[in-house]
Amino acid sequence: MKFLFDLFPIILFFVAYKFSGIFAATAVAIVATVGQIAWVWFRHRKVDTMLWVSLAIVTVFGGATLIFQNPTFIKWKPTVLYWFFAGALLFSAMVLRKNLIRTLMEAQLKLPDPLWGRLNLAWAAFFVGMGVLNLFVAYTYSEDTWVNFKLFGGMGLMLVFVVAQGMMLSRYLEEEPK
Repeated sequence: MKFLFDLFPIILFFVAYKFSGIFAATAVAIVATVGQIAWVWFRHRKVDTMLWVSLAIVTVFGGATLIFQNPTFIKWKPTVLYWFFAGALLFSAMVLRKNLIRTLMEAQLKLPDPLWGRLNLAWAAFFVGMGVLNLFVAYTYSEDTWVNFKLFGGMGLMLVFVVAQGMMLSRYLEEEPK
């Protein structure tokens, strides 16, 4: 359910785009993200930092798209978000000496220390690659293709990456005694 909830603004963006175009879709994405944060706050009285970052980026780039009537800004939004995630993972590991992936996942997984480092690096590389791929699609293909890629391509690649990670990490999972 959380995964679908996280996709809520993207799905609404996609639907709005299909019915009303890029500018209406951009406004819908901004409003949906604000609504998402309001719902999380109402339910838990706490909003994750990444959701605030996402709101800031969609508001800045979406706002620029609407103000200047130029879809280039909203096309950059996923890349900026992906690169922010990659930068946060790398900065935290290299400067703060803290592995964010480990912090997020160590309650579910027990892994050797070197593997945590490789996992963190793999996620950072994935996010860098996704940012580059988003720009490639945005500047090489039609707007309609980019919107489809934003939902289906991005989600599909994330799913493939997570499954590949899961397969690689599965040998480290402890089986519960029967």
